[in-house]
Amino acid sequence: MNTKNIVLNGALAAVLVCAGIAVAQAPSENIDPHKYGNLADAQHHIVQAYQKIEEAQRANKDDLGGHAQKAQQLLSDADRELKAAAEFAEHRK
Repeated sequence: MNTKNIVLNGALAAVLVCAGIAVAQAPSENIDPHKYGNLADAQHHIVQAYQKIEEAQRANKDDLGGHAQKAQQLLSDADRELKAAAEFAEHRK
């Protein structure tokens, strides 16, 4: 590999890491439990699971083969889907 390819690959890797960090934001509890109790409860459990993964990462010095980070990404995705479900139900009323 020449220097140009190394620089381009490094830049691409940096962009992908930044994109992953931006997308994998911690889930939050933002569904009204009085209107959508089951969705809010599910969202609460997602937040707890995300926090437990953070604890596991700290305990293992982030050496979990990227699997914990992938699980956090999936939990963040699930959190957004639950919020979308609550918003959809709200607009149907």
